[in-house]
Amino acid sequence: MNPGCPNSGCNYFQKNTFCKKDGYYLRKDDSRQIQRYKCSACSKKFSRATGTLEFGQKKRRINKTIFKILSSGVSMRRSAIILGVHRTTIDRKLVYLGQKSRQMHADLLLKIGTQKVERLQFDDLITTEHTKLKPLSISVAVDARSRVILGAFVSQIPAFGHLASLSRQKYGKRKSYHKESMMKLFEKITPVVSPYAEIKSDEHRIYKEVVREFFPNADYKQYKGEKAMIAGLGELKKNGRDPLFAINHTCAMLRANINRLFRRTWCTTKKPKRLEDHLAIYIAFHNSVLLS
Repeated sequence: MNPGCPNSGCNYFQKNTFCKKDGYYLRKDDSRQIQRYKCSACSKKFSRATGTLEFGQKKRRINKTIFKILSSGVSMRRSAIILGVHRTTIDRKLVYLGQKSRQMHADLLLKIGTQKVERLQFDDLITTEHTKLKPLSISVAVDARSRVILGAFVSQIPAFGHLASLSRQKYGKRKSYHKESMMKLFEKITPVVSPYAEIKSDEHRIYKEVVREFFPNADYKQYKGEKAMIAGLGELKKNGRDPLFAINHTCAMLRANINRLFRRTWCTTKKPKRLEDHLAIYIAFHNSVLLS
């Protein structure tokens, strides 16, 4: 089937009524033969590559490899060395794969929507923006039965504990957007979660308020946080039976497979937006590859 005309000024925009084949060209990047088309109504010429996220790329061959590498604990700089490309190429691929992965996740949520999630667990993962004085929170929700990651949102939070005063002294008062992030997460997952689902989390003070707003009829349970099995690995608990195992193990996998989330690393996030792209890539990899 011929694609529709991409010219928004054409009377037959996105319709293939007057679109005819108009030869082809050999794409050097991946040695594929690409069909060209022409709209007889407006004389616009285009191909099947027009309008896609990959349009204009010169290194399509490495897209799948980068998708796997960035989901396997490898840094962006080391990815460039392994694949023999420039660091800037990896940075651009991160943005592209983030967009592609969000499309994949949206399609997955549409499929899940036909069969509502009955057991939901959620929590926050703490990381940093360049320095521990500028922490970030990653709100994550997971289907406890299938282990599918339903969503993750990044938010700015103020420093806490013994670093709070030093953070205010060096960077000024840092506003918290944690609640807004939680609201976005629940707005996104509400269509795929049963209104009577069993929902579990720890005893964070804002969790109950958010859950009751979106799922007033849900069976909501909160559990006191347990001690870590190993110092520094708060996602893996010392207690033999962890009621929040699904979300804690998922957060542990995020830390193990996203280089910028390692506990001790110099590969820290400089831009929260890039962290969101990296999370989207890993979520797509986790749901489509690790759970397949």
